[in-house]
Amino acid sequence: MKVNRHGKAKLLTSNEVTQLFELGLTNARDRALFGVCFYTGCRIAEACSLRTDDIYGPGGVRSRLTLRKGSTKGKRSTRSIPVRAELVALLAAHQSSAGKTYVFPGRWGRGHIHPDSAAVILRGAFEVLGIEGASTHSFRRTALTRMSNLGTPLRVIQEISGHESLAALQEYLEVSDEQLEQAIARL
Repeated sequence: MKVNRHGKAKLLTSNEVTQLFELGLTNARDRALFGVCFYTGCRIAEACSLRTDDIYGPGGVRSRLTLRKGSTKGKRSTRSIPVRAELVALLAAHQSSAGKTYVFPGRWGRGHIHPDSAAVILRGAFEVLGIEGASTHSFRRTALTRMSNLGTPLRVIQEISGHESLAALQEYLEVSDEQLEQAIARL
């Protein structure tokens, strides 16, 4: 059954996220890459271009991940995002990039993995699990919507997501039928 999301990436359910990280993504690199997307709400291009010192320090995974201005959409500002325990574990398991410039190196060690290559990997995982309508952007929409649903102020979400305006951010946030019903029931 196709659902009209008006061209927006599918929101992932908790079960789909769990399946992706436990069954669909088959190696530590892929779990770490898409873990960055999910647990920070960043864009796939931002995750792919992370440098080793943006994530890892002398003691392992840093407490904050840095998305450099030059790697962000619009190249407006650098963002620093706290790293939660689940992401620390994924990044620690992947920490094979010691001595390399990029956390997720490209083929033959040149540059970083291309976002299109990452999308192909993810589409394969979605296909194996039978998840339809999802894309790399699903992690971003899911993370930002979850933050909103948990009551995180929009300005805080905007700081994490890097959206230029609250209006642009609100385009990402999905409102469920259940939320609409609950709002009306409170009248």
